[in-house]
Amino acid sequence: MPVLKSLSFAALPKTANDPVQFRRLKLIGRLEEQKALIADPNLLRTIQRAVKENGERRIVSKQIQVRPWWRTDAAGHTFMSIKFGGRPVEFEKGKSAIAVPSKDKLSSVIDTLIAAVRSGELDDVLAQASKQRVVGKSRKAA
Repeated sequence: MPVLKSLSFAALPKTANDPVQFRRLKLIGRLEEQKALIADPNLLRTIQRAVKENGERRIVSKQIQVRPWWRTDAAGHTFMSIKFGGRPVEFEKGKSAIAVPSKDKLSSVIDTLIAAVRSGELDDVLAQASKQRVVGKSRKAA
């Protein structure tokens, strides 16, 4: 027992379920995927889903193609949007794209966006985007 007396005990703090932090981490992960997509246009993301077969649940890995968040118009200008919940995020009223000087500068724009997300500059925009998400209709039991 003398060994345990040399230790100081404390209550274990609860983990914080901070939705702002979760949004930041999710968006940073997606932006990192977009940066990897620049280097490899055939990038695939692996996800795991629970599937019920013969009354048993099991985990199945599935590969999904990562789609680019940027577009190039007919004049050759590149525009990038940030998607949250499958929809582009509006930074200002009617403005949901970032004009990129060239496709070569896309990687530096993504780095700038990641820095902005980490510093919390996009928290208000992401909060608005999460409020605008469409909630599906609940199914009635038959």
